[in-house]
Parts: sequence; C-alpha cells; structure tokens
Amino acid sequence: MGFFGNLFGKKEKETLDQGLEKTKDNFLSKITKAVAGKTTVDDEVLDNLEDALITADVGVDTTLEIVDRVQKRVAKDKYVTTSDLNRLLQEEIEEILPDVTEANFGTFDLGAVKKPYVLLVVGVNGVGKTTTIGKLAARYKAAGNKVVLGAADTFRAAAVDQLTIWSERVGVPIVKQPMGSDPASVAFDTVQSAVAKNADIAIIDTAGRLHNKVHLMDELNKIKRVIEKVVPDGPSDVLLVLDGSTGQNALEQAKQFTEATDVSSLAITKLDGTAKGGVVLAIAHQLNIPVRYIGVGERVEDLMIFNKHEFVDSLFSLK
Repeated sequence: MGFFGNLFGKKEKETLDQGLEKTKDNFLSKITKAVAGKTTVDDEVLDNLEDALITADVGVDTTLEIVDRVQKRVAKDKYVTTSDLNRLLQEEIEEILPDVTEANFGTFDLGAVKKPYVLLVVGVNGVGKTTTIGKLAARYKAAGNKVVLGAADTFRAAAVDQLTIWSERVGVPIVKQPMGSDPASVAFDTVQSAVAKNADIAIIDTAGRLHNKVHLMDELNKIKRVIEKVVPDGPSDVLLVLDGSTGQNALEQAKQFTEATDVSSLAITKLDGTAKGGVVLAIAHQLNIPVRYIGVGERVEDLMIFNKHEFVDSLFSLK
C-alpha cells in the first residue's frame, strides 16, 4: 500500500513535512551552498555535495554511494544543470533505501497476516521505546485490531509503569509481572494471552541494555524460543527503536543491536526536534533494514508509517 493509501491523506503529509522541517532546512541549505554560483554539475559541485551530505548526518558510506550514483548519472546524461540536481538526488537517494516487502508494513491494518502478529520491540533506554509501543497500540487499535501489550522490560520499574499507563489510556490489556521477573516468562504469558483473547497483535517491550551484548543476545534468544512454543516462527517482527536526534550515535547503536539480535525493521523517533534526520538515510542504507515507522511529534498520530518516497520528497520540499 502506498503512503497515502486509505490511511493517509493531505493532513498526514503536512504532518510529515512539518515534522521534518528542521532536517529539511539543514539538508537543503547545505545542498544549496554546494551548487552556489554553478550552472553545471562538475567535479567541484560533486565534492561540495559530498561535504554537504556528510555534514547533514547522511554518513560517509551512504554519502559516497549517493555521490557515486549522481556522478554516473551526470556522465551518462552528458549535460546536467544544477537545477536538475535536486530531482536527480531524490531519485538516487530513494533508490539506495531498502524496499519494504511485507504487505502489512505499509499500513496499521494487519489484514490477512497470521494472528496473533507478535511484534518484539528492542532499543536502549531513553530512545522513546515505551512511548513508541504505546502509540503503536493506539494506532493499531484505531485501525480495528485487538491489541495486547507485554511489559517484558522487567528490570526497570518505570518502563512497566509507563506501559501500564499507556494500556489504560489506549484501553488495551497488558501482561506484566513483578519487577525482576524473567522477561521470557512475561513474553510467554503475553503471547498466550493474545491467543486466548483472539488478539490480532501482541506488542512486547524488552530490556534496553547494551552494556553486555552477550547477555542481551541470550535474553532475546530465550524470549524468541518461548514465543515459538505458542506461535511457531514467532516473533513476526523484531523492531529496533532509535532516537533520530542523536545522529550518528543512533547508527552506531543500530549496528550494535543488529550484532546482538535479528532486527527485521526500524522505528526512528524524535525527528521533529532535530536537524539530524538525514541519519535515517544512513541507518536504512548501511544496515539494509527497512524503516517501518518514524516519530515526528508528541501526538499519537505523529508516529507514522514510513514511506521512502514521501520521506525524501519532504526533505526536498520547498513549501
């Protein structure tokens, strides 16, 4: 389903544009300076473009890939003016971002996917993980799904309390145990509850610790094993939540998490308060993992389905 589909419209596009305002201003101003006084895309423009993209938090590896693609296009098309550069950049940036192949990734409507859909959420403390889960619960419920939450971040009382508040606010059941309980036990109970309630989706919060990757890996593998006892081939998706406002630190965090567990999708939060949104391009490209959701504000509806075409279009929008 496309970004607009039945779920999105003009209002949502405006929300995206507004949420990326700081990143867009940063991104476009650097590109504008890169081509100032030039009429054709020559080596100097390409060098300036490279500097502009790196300083816009797109990252070195991703920047080199983009510039190489632009250089090949310029050589192929023979004569490309600087006025063509924005369009050409948009096309090449879109091209390097991984496509979402799962049908349900483009919507909050789970449709015909196998139920319960088990969404296991990982990420360090402070990135907005628990808040993202709460917003996901609200959005999936609003789309007509029965939702169950699981508070498996049992080593942090605040995480359980915060998720409980969200469950009450949204009006969905939550499975939890006393602080210090085995996270895998909570995950098991959550999935069992989802099956018993004939729920469409179970969203499970997990511990946000990276200081010991071996321990994290063991814990997440144990959670996966107990989920599979109830839902074969579960979890359906392992979602890594990252704080976009931390720029390249978010990319480093993502690399560490993907070494510790099999991350299958990404949610990038807090993009509205930063000029570092270009890191979304770096993370998606370098890890080759699809971005599923982005957060562009405090409201529930500010957690949005990611679509690479609309995201890149917003980056280059002059409105």
